[in-house]
Amino acid sequence: MLQNMEVVVLSDSHLAGGINGLNEQVLGAVRAADVVLHAGDITSQRALAELEGMATTFAVLGNNDHELAGVLPESRVFTLGGVRVALVHDSGAANGRARRLRRRFPEADVVVFGHSHIPIVENGEDDQLLFNPGSPTQRRSQPDRTFGRLLLSDGKIQQRQIEIVR
Repeated sequence: MLQNMEVVVLSDSHLAGGINGLNEQVLGAVRAADVVLHAGDITSQRALAELEGMATTFAVLGNNDHELAGVLPESRVFTLGGVRVALVHDSGAANGRARRLRRRFPEADVVVFGHSHIPIVENGEDDQLLFNPGSPTQRRSQPDRTFGRLLLSDGKIQQRQIEIVR
């Protein structure tokens, strides 16, 4: 029996000045998490190091992560709580996304991505979860700033949610 694993999912945080760009709600969630997934555009080595100091952090390179080129991979696949996770910044156009991500990450139970700042929680092909947490700092065309949470246990995604940053 695997223990529950609390995962905070971030993307597009654009933290050039470090994690002080995150509000207390998001920082509290990070402090309480077992793992943080960051799907790109963290933008600074300082912010990455600060997140890593708070929780085990898996991150990938985003299109604005010039300072992190050569430090972060463009994508990664790993197992958390018995769940196969793929992490990438840009999933491409919405049209054909589910099929494209299933082909690119055939072994993944969940694909976490960002780039658009649009929160998405939907089942793709063969029930592969497609999860974009939106952005905790820049809502752009969205009504709210957001981040995500996953609860993983026993090889299953027990809970998945998008939280509005208040």
